[in-house]
Amino acid sequence: MSTLAAIVQDYGAAYEDTFGERLLPSHRRTLRDIAVCRTVELGGHVYYCEHCQETHYHYHSCRNRHCPRCQHQQGQAWLERQTTLLLPVPYFMVTFTLPATLHEVIRQHQKAFYNILFRASAEALQAVAGDPRYIGGRVGMMGVLHTWGRQLNYHPHVHYLVPAGGLSEDGRRWLPARRTFLVPVKALSMVFRAKFRDAVKKTAWFDQVPPEVWQQAWVTHCQPVGKGEAALRYLAPYIFRVAISNTRILKVAAGQVTFRYRPSGSNAWKRCTLSVFEFLRRFLQHVLPKGFVKVRYFGFFSHSSQHLIPWIRSLLDADAVPLGDEALTGQTEHLQAPILAPRPVRCPTCQRVMHCIHHLLPRSRGSPMAA
Repeated sequence: MSTLAAIVQDYGAAYEDTFGERLLPSHRRTLRDIAVCRTVELGGHVYYCEHCQETHYHYHSCRNRHCPRCQHQQGQAWLERQTTLLLPVPYFMVTFTLPATLHEVIRQHQKAFYNILFRASAEALQAVAGDPRYIGGRVGMMGVLHTWGRQLNYHPHVHYLVPAGGLSEDGRRWLPARRTFLVPVKALSMVFRAKFRDAVKKTAWFDQVPPEVWQQAWVTHCQPVGKGEAALRYLAPYIFRVAISNTRILKVAAGQVTFRYRPSGSNAWKRCTLSVFEFLRRFLQHVLPKGFVKVRYFGFFSHSSQHLIPWIRSLLDADAVPLGDEALTGQTEHLQAPILAPRPVRCPTCQRVMHCIHHLLPRSRGSPMAA
């Protein structure tokens, strides 16, 4: 089976040599991390199964958030931590997409423009949702940045998971949205474009933006995605998905990579074949700036306002005893994410718990995370 790690192991060094100093440090580090992920280079543990009397080696992961191996099993752990934010209401997925005419300048100044994308989209959604014709209150937003399209092309956009309703201005009433309608996307698109433009005007790169971008129609999308945990499960893959998974890579031959993708609006798989260097170039353009936070919370989901979640639940529960003013200014100790116990390592043959009998020290770098 072809994997991204195998491609990087075979061609990564040549790619680095070809592009030299033009290769960003974050791209170089990502290539090197993926190449050694879950290999003896990072060390690991040796486990023994008393039932099968077999020995198994478990090597450490590279912890790089762009590595498909490391991100594959993170969704369930995230779901368990997010249950503290669940509300018993329908949810919507709202997506903000930037036009292609902006891509070049964004690619050159990624961190600044991704921050603007988050801020402008959250402000636009709150502004439109605050209109009494729609919700008329403060909404909660859980957002995640994506930068890729189905063929690894550059396509920056942000997805928000939004409960169907908001908190009134005085904080004492829950204002429900309609079950199948949150906000008008055409009005939302125009407000988003205006807020994005105003934010870019404050930067040094406003003159680099083609003027026609502020005249064309921008695209937003909104769809219902179910209630509670079902909505979180809908969002989880968006958060932990990387630009391409190993399951989509079909083959590597004669210096070319073939992978599958689904065209927008179709359930049928198609194939795309690229040279190895073009494949790596497309993949690396989705490596985020170092330290950039790709998952953000706004409105009453923001970290400074999460103490309101129990109060909102009480407003939604007809049998709840009304809370006093302290609920509006309460602390958040009870909302802290639970500490998840490490999962036992099970034998791949009999599924019984194995015991660690030896630690393997890393060869290439220290303190990797066990996986």
